Amino acid sequence: LVDACAMRLIQRPADLDVMVMENMFGDILTDEASMLAGSMGMLPSASLAGIPKGKAFGMYEPIHGSAPRRAGKNMANPIATILSGAMMLRYSLGLESEAQAVENAVLAVLEEGYRTYDIMEEGKLRTGTSEMGDLITERIKC
Repeated sequence: LVDACAMRLIQRPADLDVMVMENMFGDILTDEASMLAGSMGMLPSASLAGIPKGKAFGMYEPIHGSAPRRAGKNMANPIATILSGAMMLRYSLGLESEAQAVENAVLAVLEEGYRTYDIMEEGKLRTGTSEMGDLITERIKC
């Protein structure tokens, strides 16, 4: 079944909204799905205790984990970590408007053309980890 899911994820990603599976298959398929967004540095992750109805206990992290090889080099993409924080605001703290403000700030920075090395495109503005985080922080409006 996981092989069919992997194929469907590439063929018709819009058909899939939520996928529930064992951790090993989840790790593999989220890595695959991250390429649809451009990089593993773009995707947040939530492990929630039960179905969220208001405030759920959860663990939030970027799908790539801590990325220790990039530590201290100002080259890691902080967007997945920032978006994981937005998920925490929404699902564990019940702060929907604050979560939306963070997501809107990320979108604004990307629309302005800023990119970290992993998602860099011709004609865009390259930033490091710290600058990307600062740019997003400056645009958060609650």
